[in-house]
Amino acid sequence: MSSIETPFKISVPDSDLDLLQKKLSLATFPNELENSGWRYGVPLADVKRLVARWSEGYDWRAEEAKLNEELPQFTRDIEVSGGHGRMNIHYVHKRSEVENAIPLLFVHGWPGSFIEVRKILPLLVQASPDGKFPSFHVVAFSLPGYGFSEAPKKPGFLASHYAEIGNKLMLALGYNEYVTQGGDWGALITRKIAQIYGGKHSKAWHTNMPFGVPPTLTSQPLTYLSHLFLPYTASEKLGFARSAEFQKEGTGYFLEQSTQPQTLGYSLTDSPVGLLAWIYEKLVNWTDGYPWEDDEVLTWVSIYYFSLGGPTASARIYYEVYHSSDGSTSPTRLKNKPTIPLGVSMFPKELVVPPKSWTTASGNLVFAAQHTSGGHFAAHEKPELLVGDLRK
Repeated sequence: MSSIETPFKISVPDSDLDLLQKKLSLATFPNELENSGWRYGVPLADVKRLVARWSEGYDWRAEEAKLNEELPQFTRDIEVSGGHGRMNIHYVHKRSEVENAIPLLFVHGWPGSFIEVRKILPLLVQASPDGKFPSFHVVAFSLPGYGFSEAPKKPGFLASHYAEIGNKLMLALGYNEYVTQGGDWGALITRKIAQIYGGKHSKAWHTNMPFGVPPTLTSQPLTYLSHLFLPYTASEKLGFARSAEFQKEGTGYFLEQSTQPQTLGYSLTDSPVGLLAWIYEKLVNWTDGYPWEDDEVLTWVSIYYFSLGGPTASARIYYEVYHSSDGSTSPTRLKNKPTIPLGVSMFPKELVVPPKSWTTASGNLVFAAQHTSGGHFAAHEKPELLVGDLRK
């Protein structure tokens, strides 16, 4: 199933750092309209400030050393079905001091990476002195095409293949039974793990990006009838507004990455400034007023720029899933509902915020928490809240 794991340290070649500096020095910036703010995209002043910092003050070697110190990293070859062969997968793995802690697989999305586990890792492995909360053995892998995992080389790399890698990795590490947590693509992948491996290996799953389906008289008669007579709450109405806003103003990236990722990839790969603007826009728009520090942003973007497969590889998952039966508009997503326990955490600035009652369509809902602040990157924005929900 998989080879012996190899300890891994991030070590970007000096030549790659030199090339980045040359490209940044040659950057040509567009003009912008007066007083346009964020309405047309990332403001010019923000990008110029970040590029100047990337060029003159940001120290990748220092950030690289911090990541290597904080995150125990490894790689391992895993055989993937469907003719995709053996792929070298990068992952973080930290065991709790509590021997019988719960194995947990954390799955990131776009435009995140394995570093999304950075803040929650020390909290998850923490032991409770009075036994009031569980501890976890934590695994967080770089999705193929992201970070330092090998990228797919052939078309047709589906959600089921990402799920297969996650499950095989946990088994290879000796975790025959485990739970999962994920947002963004991690939400879809952990759902797929629950569908395929639920019961035998995956025992429960949690997401901070719950999938919601409006109830009908035939699908959820009690919920449907209750909504006819009981008005939606104020927070649910705000969720509808947030969802409508994202659908109207925020889905352009999805349409491009799910239809023509290769075309977009030339810009993301060749221009570090273009990659920076593409990702920074999402970091700001998808969070709930999170105070991003410039170096924090540059580390997130640098992971993409220095990734093993290049920035284009990370965008192709949109095409593959959109054109498969797991596509967001496909009715088959509603079939084969996982039966293992599901927990959801709902944050008001998530991209789509369905009412809690709608999330029962995702699976066997046993836990739901509704928070008053927070956005798309819950593990990074609200680590204490997310870990608290996971413990519950």
